[in-house]
Amino acid sequence: MNDGSRSMKREQKTIQDAGRITARRKSEHIRICLEERVESRIRPGFDGYRFRHAAVPELNFQDIGTEAHFLGKKMAVPLLISSMTGGTDEAGAINLLLAEAAEERGWAIGLGSMRAAIEDAELASTFRIRQAAPSIPVLANVGAVQLNYGFGVDECREIVELAEADGLVLHLNSMQEIFQPEGDTNFKGLLERIEALCVKLEVPVGVKEVGWGIDGANAVRLAEAGAAFIDVAGAGGTSWSQVEKHRSADSVRREAADAFADWGIPTAECIGEVRSRLQDVTVIASGGLRSGVDAAKSLALGADLAGFGRSLLAGAAVGGREERLEAIHHQLERIEFELKAAMFGIGAAALAELQGTDRLVRLS
Repeated sequence: MNDGSRSMKREQKTIQDAGRITARRKSEHIRICLEERVESRIRPGFDGYRFRHAAVPELNFQDIGTEAHFLGKKMAVPLLISSMTGGTDEAGAINLLLAEAAEERGWAIGLGSMRAAIEDAELASTFRIRQAAPSIPVLANVGAVQLNYGFGVDECREIVELAEADGLVLHLNSMQEIFQPEGDTNFKGLLERIEALCVKLEVPVGVKEVGWGIDGANAVRLAEAGAAFIDVAGAGGTSWSQVEKHRSADSVRREAADAFADWGIPTAECIGEVRSRLQDVTVIASGGLRSGVDAAKSLALGADLAGFGRSLLAGAAVGGREERLEAIHHQLERIEFELKAAMFGIGAAALAELQGTDRLVRLS
């Protein structure tokens, strides 16, 4: 064996080892999110708003329209199963169940970070959901910071093709990375790299936070870099510094994590800021949404889609296959009903009327 062959084998082993580390981390994330208290101490902000009830809605409930479009595809509802997981057999099973339910009910779906699929080809199957979701929008996903650690246009194109995705979302998770034992913390120069990717990739590229929020000023910078959509992913749901606290053996970071349990910008605040600064960019609201009423408030505040994440995880992860699928369908159906009921309650016959309503008031 020549030196070149040995070097190539060492490199392949290093990449596979990185893939195993990533897979182990994903498995730990699922367990922690299911078993530990990892909520932000911040409220998402929707309880600061109320809809004014319309006693005479002048509507037939059955006629209310919730059809939406995203990435060139029609959806039955303006709702998204947010990026959560992938990279392990368990995660792959969860993704397929979520995709099957999303397809049947007309939701969009985002995949968890697909870095593991590049590091270890054996994990790629955990992100292949298109067979279960042939017609709905599917988002591939990777951490934006990976653009500073060897990920380029080719790798991003590879994960988009693997997922047969309609778009790519880059997640911003700076606070998670500094608490993560294996964290990648060089976020310098990312806007320039994001811009280059947006220019060269064949599908739309969007950006999301993971639970600390995107404000108006940063949204403008991302839109100017070419982001086609922005998921504000505000504070009020999962706190990833709290998640990483449960993985860390570093006593300093473990203790410090609690000081950041109330870090971030509430989701409702993010939506208003971003929409006020950007009129032509698709805005997705996620971060602590728990009901269709939260989704309705998000849309009335200026969002185009509303995303749900960890609140769906338990149903997708616990029990037999049919039990899990039934639990997911139940949750999605409940959220849809609550959204339509809120629209009925204010007399909004279509999404455009909900988004333009003056019946959402801020409480003093």
